[in-house]
Amino acid sequence: MTIIGIDLGTTNSLVSYWTEQGPVIIPNALGQSLTPSAVSIDENGEFVIGQIALERQITHPGMSASAFKRYMGTQKKLKLGDQEFLPEELSALLIKALKEDAEHALGKPVHEAVISVPAYFNDLQRKATKRAGELAGLRVERLISEPTAAAIAYGLHLRDADTKFLVFDLGGGTFDVSILELFDEVMEVRAVAGNNYLGGEDFTQLLVDLFLRKHQLTADTIGGEKSYARLKKQAELAKKAFLQNKKVTLSFQQEDNLLAMDITLDEFEQAAKPLLQKLREPIERALSDAKLKVRDMDAILLVGGATRLPFIRSFVSKLFGKLAYAEVNPDEVVAAGAGIQAGLKERHISLKEVILTDVCPFTLGTSISVRKAHGLQEAGHFFPIIERNTVIPASRVEKFYTVSDNQTMIKVDILQGEGRFAKDNIYLGELNVPIPPRPAGQEGINVRYTYDINGLLEVEVTVISSGAKKSITIEKNPGEMTSEEIASRIERLSAIKIHPREQQENKWIIARGERLFEERIGDERKDVAALLKDFEDVLDKQDPKMIGEQRKIILAAFEIIEAKGE
Repeated sequence: MTIIGIDLGTTNSLVSYWTEQGPVIIPNALGQSLTPSAVSIDENGEFVIGQIALERQITHPGMSASAFKRYMGTQKKLKLGDQEFLPEELSALLIKALKEDAEHALGKPVHEAVISVPAYFNDLQRKATKRAGELAGLRVERLISEPTAAAIAYGLHLRDADTKFLVFDLGGGTFDVSILELFDEVMEVRAVAGNNYLGGEDFTQLLVDLFLRKHQLTADTIGGEKSYARLKKQAELAKKAFLQNKKVTLSFQQEDNLLAMDITLDEFEQAAKPLLQKLREPIERALSDAKLKVRDMDAILLVGGATRLPFIRSFVSKLFGKLAYAEVNPDEVVAAGAGIQAGLKERHISLKEVILTDVCPFTLGTSISVRKAHGLQEAGHFFPIIERNTVIPASRVEKFYTVSDNQTMIKVDILQGEGRFAKDNIYLGELNVPIPPRPAGQEGINVRYTYDINGLLEVEVTVISSGAKKSITIEKNPGEMTSEEIASRIERLSAIKIHPREQQENKWIIARGERLFEERIGDERKDVAALLKDFEDVLDKQDPKMIGEQRKIILAAFEIIEAKGE
């Protein structure tokens, strides 16, 4: 039985399998290795996938959809004509087409696949991807992170030496950074970070925005949905033209007028500086979590079609002081790695076993109450139990105590994320545990989180006095809040002004502390939380002199914490 590997991408998708000569990319019906991740309904009510659907997105935008990977794991409905689909349903149609391409090439049915996912996909998004494969008629027992798949493919060429990789994976819609170490046939993931809403599509959109601004147009005034889709396609072509040219012309026919914009590569790079800064942040976080420096990297691996942009390669080279390794096609390397993993799962005799380790991409924890300086309890603080980038499988236990006299119930919220407050993280579920009524602090529970290699989280709560236990297993996180909703909530909260925090310096300190809390793990994270709590307690007193003194203390402490991460 042949197991296939699928690279389910935002812009393009590929399918592969393992042979004695190595991984083979399977062409689609058009003879192309890349299948655009697009779906459309034609006039007969039939679905078309890939390149045809991509073309129809220009002519029939209301009947077509693409880039739906960005919404995986959400309840967002995408309309095609008068029908609505969840992102995983459209992905299932795409996977089914790839499955049929594989069956045509292999001459036999295919029943199982390894599917790649961005390393920074949360468990809800991974569950949606697995479900998409199953809806397409495939058994999906293994998901592999895209950077890990790429590192496996590169590892075939670099097998002679122990190597620390940094995989820079900039796809159409997502950006991942993974730090891996290859030694003695073991591929160990050291740390992952990323941005699920940053990719090549954003650089295309930047060109669209520059063009609209130049001609004083908007998405609404350019001429409707079709015109906007045409402009976006021209922008994509202009972006690709920069691979060979230092200056390109973006042209667009608006009724009788031919509108044009000349732009140089330097001008494009200058406009893209905010996007480049967004690329830098996950790199710094991954290195910090792995406790490594830029100079410790033996190889920088470029993955994803967007890494072909000259200023992306220049950005990476300048950041790491070395040329990135790009000998494997960046469009195909993830699919090749997925094909290798499929071969490993088949236990193919021609493929030497590679042991893979993985990490938990997000922190898992619960909500707690914190005693403030005035003696009152403030609920809703996030307490990490399994920190991000912990090697899995992992099991951790923490002890918690009651905060009220004669309390008869403890609610254990199960959360995933990096926010300092519980409400800024993804809610996965909860356990309500009965306890004997006793004075505050005299009754407690042990909370154990166990996260296994298949992405199942089990939470077990034990009442200390009685030994009574209660547990729940959360498979791939049936949470309600998406990453976009979290980002929106944080943005709204940051805009709220509470006296005296409207003072710029105080606001900056809190914002800086929030960032440090998200960036750091372990004792440093606890130190940041304690510093912020102390500062907020002083702010509540509204004493300018005390606030000024505390500001100096916290700033000095932050400088020390920041210096440790450099």
